[in-house]
Amino acid sequence: MLARVWSAAIAGINAIKVGVEVDVSGGLPKIVIVGLPDVAVQESRERVKAALKNADFAFPVRKIVINLTPADLRKEGPCFDLPISMGILAASEQVDPQLLGDYLFYGEVSLDGTLRPVSGVLPIAAAATNMGIAGLIVPRGNAQEAAVVKDIAVYGFDNLKQVASFLNQPDKYQPITVEHQLPSSLSRPPIPNLKDVKGQVHARRALEIAAAGGHNLIFVGPPGSGKTMLAKRLPGILPSLSFPEALEVSQIHSVAGLLKDRGRLITERPFRSPHHSASGPSLVGGGSYPRPGEISLAHKGLLFLDELTEFKRNVLEYLRQPLEDGQVTISRTRQSVVFPAQFTLVASTNPCPCGYFGDPIQNCTCSPRQRENYWAKLSGPLMDRIDLQVAVNRLKPEEMTRQTFGEDSQDVRERVVTARKLAEKRFQGETGISCNAEMRSPHLREFCILDDDSRNLLEGAIRKLGLSARAMDRVLKVSRTIADLAGDRHLQSHHLAEAIQYRTIDRMQ
Repeated sequence: MLARVWSAAIAGINAIKVGVEVDVSGGLPKIVIVGLPDVAVQESRERVKAALKNADFAFPVRKIVINLTPADLRKEGPCFDLPISMGILAASEQVDPQLLGDYLFYGEVSLDGTLRPVSGVLPIAAAATNMGIAGLIVPRGNAQEAAVVKDIAVYGFDNLKQVASFLNQPDKYQPITVEHQLPSSLSRPPIPNLKDVKGQVHARRALEIAAAGGHNLIFVGPPGSGKTMLAKRLPGILPSLSFPEALEVSQIHSVAGLLKDRGRLITERPFRSPHHSASGPSLVGGGSYPRPGEISLAHKGLLFLDELTEFKRNVLEYLRQPLEDGQVTISRTRQSVVFPAQFTLVASTNPCPCGYFGDPIQNCTCSPRQRENYWAKLSGPLMDRIDLQVAVNRLKPEEMTRQTFGEDSQDVRERVVTARKLAEKRFQGETGISCNAEMRSPHLREFCILDDDSRNLLEGAIRKLGLSARAMDRVLKVSRTIADLAGDRHLQSHHLAEAIQYRTIDRMQ
């Protein structure tokens, strides 16, 4: 007898519908799996056989052919254990096959018949309605994760017996229900507060602008000046993710296996901080069968590169295209996938190898040649893509000893949220644009109109600093954000002047 069960495979962060066809016929007892299965799928033969026997089902002692369609799509992972098990039970007439065409099955099976959670359930649930699927059958550990998607019935089960009982008597079971509203700000995990930072008014202002407009930011200063401390407080002034953004971010983490057993959406913007020994593929993603890297895991959030000049130059060059396009394409011989990567880059570095170039107290011991080689790790095209370049100076003794507090993160966050709402209203109806940093050339012509004074100021800055056309566009974007923070509809010369001062490290050696 022939039975067909629906499952799915992951390509990038997208789900592709997969048919699991099981044919039980006469012949010598044997299990054959075809349709480009990887090693984990091939091993399903032994797992499923032992699981069905230990769950008190009769395993057919006949020839079993399992075909995974489409045949030219690579199938990988243990997630096909559950659909293969149900296909064998349906083909051997141990469960009612009537509902198999309406539901999608996805999960790993243990040898005792229990179901184990797997990664990648959330993007499958998000795409299930477009596949013509009425419901999703998954391990109970994945049920809450899948159920956050609206308009899809999700059933979570502990073992194969419960799944078989559902197919035979579906009226006895109810789908999992969850609250689709995102948690309030009261449930935010503790984040370092900006009020702990003493002094550094200029750097704090740059943090606020970066948060309001989604602009890339680099801090340059001597050791102990507070660069890392400032950067780690940026998440506390960012607005929370909207529901569509949270769903998209959670899908990426689900594919990477970082949502397993969590059962909820990621509601706060990601903050990823890879070590400077990280390789290029670990940042942008890769592998024989591509998986998301750090820049995709930082989608809609922050990628913090501490000690930027300690990263290998070729690794940093990998960031150029994603910073411009907001996505990264990973091409391999077998497949090519696209991962979203709309992140804000935050970096910090010392001004020279010893760290004290320009410091008023401690003398720098580096030669001009050493400083030149040090900054050569940061190419011009990469620095062009960093909107805010901020010098962080050593604190004065009186600033370090006084028990004073800066402005609270919540107060700054309120101004950031207000500015972001202005940008959202401005780009209403636009696809893929949610903040000023993502503006394209048509938006600059429409929303960044310069008067004569501002134009003369910008032309002078281009001549003096040698700004490229890309750097000029980024100055205009920062100016637009500064105007939004001030509540001004039109750009003015003082907005532009403040934005230009953040490009003063462009030619630093």
